[in-house]
Amino acid sequence: MPFSSDYRADPHLQTLGAEFADPVRAADFPMARLRFRNDLAAETVGLADLTDDEWTYHFGRFAPLPDNLDPPLAQRYHGHQFRVYNPDLGDGRGFTFAQLRETGSGRLLDLGTKGSGVTPWSRSGDGRLTLKGGVREVLAAAMLEALGVSTSRALSLVETGESLVRQDEPSPTRSAVLVRLSHSHIRFGTFQRPAALGRPELVQRLTAYTLEHYFPHRVDAADPGVALLEEACAGAARLAGAWMAAGFVHGVLNTDNMNVTGESFDYGPYRFLPHNDPNFVAAYFDHSGLYSFGRQPEAVFWNLQQLAGALAGAGAPEADLIDVLNGFGDRYRVGLTAAMIRRLGLTPRDPEVDARLVGAAFRALASAGPELRWEPFFFDWFCGDAGRALSGVRGDLYRGEGFGDFRREVEAFLPDRPDRLGHPLFSRPEPVELLVDQIEAVWGDISRQDDWTAFEGLLADIEEARRAWDFQPG
Repeated sequence: MPFSSDYRADPHLQTLGAEFADPVRAADFPMARLRFRNDLAAETVGLADLTDDEWTYHFGRFAPLPDNLDPPLAQRYHGHQFRVYNPDLGDGRGFTFAQLRETGSGRLLDLGTKGSGVTPWSRSGDGRLTLKGGVREVLAAAMLEALGVSTSRALSLVETGESLVRQDEPSPTRSAVLVRLSHSHIRFGTFQRPAALGRPELVQRLTAYTLEHYFPHRVDAADPGVALLEEACAGAARLAGAWMAAGFVHGVLNTDNMNVTGESFDYGPYRFLPHNDPNFVAAYFDHSGLYSFGRQPEAVFWNLQQLAGALAGAGAPEADLIDVLNGFGDRYRVGLTAAMIRRLGLTPRDPEVDARLVGAAFRALASAGPELRWEPFFFDWFCGDAGRALSGVRGDLYRGEGFGDFRREVEAFLPDRPDRLGHPLFSRPEPVELLVDQIEAVWGDISRQDDWTAFEGLLADIEEARRAWDFQPG
């Protein structure tokens, strides 16, 4: 069928040249069974009109989209993984499949894959994704989007009919291929690779490409490297603040898992907090707690330092880069405060008063410990409705001494769009959450009897919450 007029192919990645990406082909899977398609995301790039057969043809068999990348490209990059430098990275089980313009904004977006087969950067891996991993990523992206976090969006999940062996889950297990819609797949590690290879001219080329296509308002900056770091620092600070307000623990904040546009992506061993715990870790292999909940801002800042190092090696003035890095703390505090005020459904006042409320909120959450789950706190106090919070099932806790400062501070704030409390979501006794036990229960139904009812129901609940909260990305 003819594609929608909203479909605007605009591939550019190939212009970077062979030093940055390798042409590849998707695996020839024995099966391509559509399990999830995100029509809301598809509408933003003119793909929602595809039939299921056409969808599977493009996102399960990877027939090229019209006037787009052919063949797809597996990107090259390096990265620090748990702060150990790894030069043997790159897209090992995915590729950039297409680049398109977003309807309305005109932003350049990528369609990237996960589990699409072996590439030159697969090392000893099979280039595949487990179906469980795909299910987990679909749920994570949906929940983060609902919470107003700048995130990649899971566009498609297709089961591929292979049996995979994995150390971290019962094997053999089912296989899938995921397609995500993202603003950019240019990672911090994309800059680290040419820097490590002693190719400053390639760092400069990548910097120019990134400014042109993702930060066009900065193309005339006095120093491109400094401009790029400023934009990356601003986006990363907002993202870190949004993660903390969402109670989200990424799990693997390596430099190859952060992109320059400040967008969250690649959800492996993530978790959402069951309750406030700065030492909570998502990855079972994070024995030192390097990427624990409370250390995520530190990890993001460390990663920005590595990006700055790559840019300095290509001629960006070191003193100016340091000045940018020194501003991260203030940017993060502003981002966290804005995200927390947004999550509480309040109208901001002034920076000092807003920050005081946020501090009181974190102290209150800490005082409650395991007695109070993370999401119910924001659910109960949405729009600062003390009457609703104090008369609810957790009212006795909120009347306690540990919440005294928070109660006093929140009284000074006006609600933001209080009509949102009229949504049926807020008539429920409990909020929509995405805790690990829920995910395991969803997967249990799929793995035992191929029952997708709970998965679809949880996604419907998350979508209802997204509409009720009506957050904008932070």
